[in-house]
Amino acid sequence: MILEIKVPVVGETISEVTLAKWLKKDGDLVHRDEILCELESEKATFELSAEQAGKLSVVATDKAVLKIGDVVARIDTSIQPLEKKEESKSKPETDLKKPDTVSEKNYATGTPSPAAAKMIRESGIEINTGSGKSGRVTKADMLTAIKNPSVKKSGTRDERREQMSSLRKAVSKHLVTAKNQTAMLTTFNEVDMKPIMDIRNQFKDAFKEKHGVSLGFMSFFAKAVCNALQEFPAVNASLDGDEIIYHDYCDISIAVSTPKGLVVPVIRNAESLSMVEIEKKVAELAKKGRDNKLSLEEMTGGTFTISNGGVFGSLMSTPIINIPQVAILGMHKIQERPIAFNGQVVIRPMMYLALSYDHRMIDGKESVTFLVRLKEQLENPSHLLFGQDPMKYLLDL
Repeated sequence: MILEIKVPVVGETISEVTLAKWLKKDGDLVHRDEILCELESEKATFELSAEQAGKLSVVATDKAVLKIGDVVARIDTSIQPLEKKEESKSKPETDLKKPDTVSEKNYATGTPSPAAAKMIRESGIEINTGSGKSGRVTKADMLTAIKNPSVKKSGTRDERREQMSSLRKAVSKHLVTAKNQTAMLTTFNEVDMKPIMDIRNQFKDAFKEKHGVSLGFMSFFAKAVCNALQEFPAVNASLDGDEIIYHDYCDISIAVSTPKGLVVPVIRNAESLSMVEIEKKVAELAKKGRDNKLSLEEMTGGTFTISNGGVFGSLMSTPIINIPQVAILGMHKIQERPIAFNGQVVIRPMMYLALSYDHRMIDGKESVTFLVRLKEQLENPSHLLFGQDPMKYLLDL
């Protein structure tokens, strides 16, 4: 029996996906539920598994753009694989008989040794000629190329062209729409990070030991943002045509860099979470992002976005609004700078903050005050408890 493996329905608004990577080869014998390939939609990457055991026949190629319902592969269920235990026993013998091979089109004057071929596949570095007989590329040649990657590029004018992934196309469309359809403006401020850094240095070991997660900056920023959003509800709103939707909750989107690009998973009801719960959720979402395991639900929604370009060394930027949200906060690199402090010039660890906002929805005064409120809380961490000075809160001022 020939079983067709088709692109499944992955979301109401998604009509096509990109075949990101085959994990099995044409002709492989596969077991039921074994992962065959990775598919990438405009919102997430997900795995496609074998519905039955049998011999795999690949239909769609890598990077192919497929519609929902298109055939990805076929499985001949009349040809069954060995039991996994037996297969694992015979695998070493098979591996010994199978030599390493690399396409000769990249090696006009010679071929690589098996060891060099393996290193080429793993490193992605290719060299045309080596020091071996007849220009054969050796392991020593590859070690030199890996240690000095710029050497192989000298004098070359190589180019390559590949199909833009569904995720990249969706991100591109989203960003262009945000730039063209919003009255985006950015306001800046800076925050002295020493108080928070002192707290982290004092409690990070005990925090990690008790809760099993590191104490990062994101929980402090998320707490400060949630307090400020409840004071300035317009910054937490979204636009739907001519209607404004005000949210009584804070679903904080956090920008996460993944192998497939930037994704923005959501921390739901962040205003009701503790510092520990926020850190655990951030760690969970970041790991899922790196492993391409984020679900569509985890990346849908959000009322406000925090983007931390500082982890890549960015000193200042103007983040683009994640529509239909109306504002986004950009965190940046912490850098020691001289500032005036209590009438003296001192060196402090400073961070620039950037708030990009839709001026149709948020006035300049509101955006500036929102950013000032964040600064006050972050420079006085005790304010994070109530969103303001605890004594003023106590005195109802």
